[in-house]
This record gives sequence, structure tokens and C-alpha cells, in this order.
Amino acid sequence: MSEPRIKAGIWVQMALRLGASDGRPGMVIRRGDADAGGVVVLLRGRMGIVALSQTRDAEGRAAWLRATGPDPVDEARADEYVEKQMRFDPDLWVIEFEAPDYLPPFEAKLL
Repeated sequence: MSEPRIKAGIWVQMALRLGASDGRPGMVIRRGDADAGGVVVLLRGRMGIVALSQTRDAEGRAAWLRATGPDPVDEARADEYVEKQMRFDPDLWVIEFEAPDYLPPFEAKLL
């Protein structure tokens, strides 16, 4: 049985609040569909940016994929990834956090 889905707009608000309470300020870079949009999370640190994309693990549970690879990339590469994803999902949300350790401020299974 799959997990219940939370509306994207509510999830984004929750993630931003968790970031603020954890000292990792975040902001919405692109507002997507409040009900059904996907989410890309950008984690910004000193060495560049890591993009996380929503996915499912082998058991069907929510997880996050390091979509730009295991190492931080420059801003141009991160922007290129986001633009490509927006072509596939026009309802996409993009949020960004200050994350010196490249970990999200919310609970996440990283693949």
C-alpha cells in the first residue's frame, strides 16, 4: 500500500519552516501547482549546489535522488537540470536551502 500524498504547496511550506527552525533558510525559486506539482530541492553550499528530485524506492516509499550526482555542481549545471525538469513537469516547485553539509532540513531517504 502506498503512502498518502500531501499536497505540494503544503509540503513546501512544511519544508521551509523546518529549514528556518534548523538554521537553514530556504526560499521558493519557482512556484508550482499547489495540489499536484513535483518538487526539486536545491541544496546550496560552499562547493556548489546539489539538486534533489523526488522518487520512490524499491518498496514504493518516498525518497530523494541526488539528481545532479553525488558531488556539488556549479550554478549553470543546476539551472540546466531545473530547466530540463520544468519541460517535463510544468507544475514543478523548485525550493532552495542553505545547506553547508548538503543535507536537507527535512527527513529524507537519499538514494
